[in-house]
Amino acid sequence: MSIDKEATPPKASSWRGQAVQLAAIVAVVFVAKGAIAEPFYIPSGSMEPTLLIGDALLASKYPYGYGTSSLPIQINLPETGRVFGGTPKRGDVVVFRWPGDRSQAWVKRVVGLPGDRIQMRQGQLFINNRAAALKPDGTGQSEDDAGGGPAQRFIETLPDGVTHAIFKMRDNGRLDNTPEVIVPPDRLFVLGDNRDNSADSRVAVRDGGVGLLPMDNLVGRADAVVGSWDLGIRGQPVWTWLSGFRVARFFTAVH
Repeated sequence: MSIDKEATPPKASSWRGQAVQLAAIVAVVFVAKGAIAEPFYIPSGSMEPTLLIGDALLASKYPYGYGTSSLPIQINLPETGRVFGGTPKRGDVVVFRWPGDRSQAWVKRVVGLPGDRIQMRQGQLFINNRAAALKPDGTGQSEDDAGGGPAQRFIETLPDGVTHAIFKMRDNGRLDNTPEVIVPPDRLFVLGDNRDNSADSRVAVRDGGVGLLPMDNLVGRADAVVGSWDLGIRGQPVWTWLSGFRVARFFTAVH
C-alpha cells in the first residue's frame, strides 16, 4: 500500500494560515477598540450611585471624535487635536485621560461646558447662576477603600432638564462651597456623582483632582454597564464568589 504524500498539506503552510487568521482577529479587535468602543473597569466609588465599584463599563468613542487619548493603547504622541470632534452634552458621563497621568482613565459627569459659570453653594450645584434642583430620594450606602458609610441620595436636575442620582455623605463638606469658575474654550467642568468622595474639577490637578478638563483628553461617552461584580465578596470563601455578580446591572444604560 502506498501513501499519497501530496494529500497531507505541509505543516508550515497550516501554521502560516493560522497566524494570518490570528493577526486578522487581533487587528479587528484593535480597530474596534480604537474606533467604536472600549471597556473600562470602575475601581472607585466616586461615581456612586450611578456607577459602582466593580462595574465593567463600555465607552463609545465616536460621539466626541478621535485623538491620541482615544487610542486603545497609551503611547506618548504630541496632541494634535481631535478628528470629527464633538462637544459632550451637559449631563454626559465621560471617560477621559487624567491630566496628571494620561496612562490613567477616569470617569466623571460633565456639568459645565465652555462659557458656563459653575459654582457650588452649600453643596448645591449652580450653573450660570441657576440652581440644579435637588429632590431627596432616600438613603444609600457609599463604598470606598476606607469602607464607606451611609449617604443621603438625591435626584439632581440640571437647568436643561437632565436628571440623575447623586450621593451626599455629609453637610458642609470641604468641596461644598467653591468660587465661581468660568469654563474656558475647549475645557469641561466635571463632577463625580458621589459629591463628598470625588476628586474632580473642584480640585486642581496638582492636588490630585481633574481641574478644568481639556477636551483633547476625552476617550468616549460611558453608555452601558456590561457586567458587575461586588469586590467586597473577595474576603468570603471562593465557592461563594458567584453570588457577587450583580446580574441586575448587566447590560444596563448609564444615565
